[in-house]
Amino acid sequence: MRPPATASPTAAHIRTLLQQRLQPAHLEVRDDSAAHAGHASAGGKGHFRLRIVSTCFEGLKPLQRHRLVNETLAPLFETELHAIAMETLTPSEFEK
Repeated sequence: MRPPATASPTAAHIRTLLQQRLQPAHLEVRDDSAAHAGHASAGGKGHFRLRIVSTCFEGLKPLQRHRLVNETLAPLFETELHAIAMETLTPSEFEK
């Protein structure tokens, strides 16, 4: 997954929140909002795809990892974020 050439303000905000909470070894934030343009349910909010590699995920099941990410980004769902797709990995899973 490759980040866009110009990152949106929301992508930068996502990146900041995730770096502060999860201290990822690797983080990709891709803005897929253009592919969802015109979806009435989005209400002008963005769609993003994330790949996060963090030791914080060690010992957690996939659902627990996703909950941790969703909790971290919860404030953005009110104003900037409509949907996220995510891949959450530990460093050892990322190396494989």
